[in-house]
Amino acid sequence: MASGIVEGGGSLSDVYSSAKRILLKARDGIERLERFESSSMDSPDLASSVKRDITEVRSLCSNMDTLWRSIPVKSQRDLWRRKTEQVGEEAEYLNLSLEKYMSRNQRKMLEAKERADLLGRASGEGAHILQIFDEEAQAMSSVKNSKRMLEESFSSGVAILSKYAEQRDRLKSAQRKALDVLNTVGLSNSVLRLIERRNRVDTWIKYADKPKHGILSQKRSNEKR
Repeated sequence: MASGIVEGGGSLSDVYSSAKRILLKARDGIERLERFESSSMDSPDLASSVKRDITEVRSLCSNMDTLWRSIPVKSQRDLWRRKTEQVGEEAEYLNLSLEKYMSRNQRKMLEAKERADLLGRASGEGAHILQIFDEEAQAMSSVKNSKRMLEESFSSGVAILSKYAEQRDRLKSAQRKALDVLNTVGLSNSVLRLIERRNRVDTWIKYADKPKHGILSQKRSNEKR
């Protein structure tokens, strides 16, 4: 066992035991602070208590550093040197963890204060900023709506043009058929007109021959007498 004696009658072993006990308490306090942080809670009293524990461990570690140097046996001296360094390293690690926690907590408090200030100025500059954001949001919404309307109009136009193209093809086909029918009808009418003209001519010839036949018949009758 170490023979070093600290002021007040404590041995190096006693100082080491005290330092380890306080380190366990400080480590438990850090874990509790981290749990509070994850649940959006704060415990400034616990953080202050952890800070005091780490400061006390540092003080005990300084005493241990003085005591192990007075141990005459080299092997024992080296052993307590390593133990003292381990205690000091663990204390520094816990202190770093505490500082990170406090830095995160201060940043959150600052952000909360800034949000409160913005809300407090909602009737002035804050309201103007919110109005700008609203106008930008409305503009973006209008752009999206316009884009959608253009896409719908383009789709409708394509559909209409496609329908017109189909109708144009059908109209061309109908026109070709109508021309064929008209050509056929036109030829038939010409034939009918020719037939009617021939009938009229034949009728005229028929009526023209009747007086001639009458004269011939009368002449023959006279000759017989």
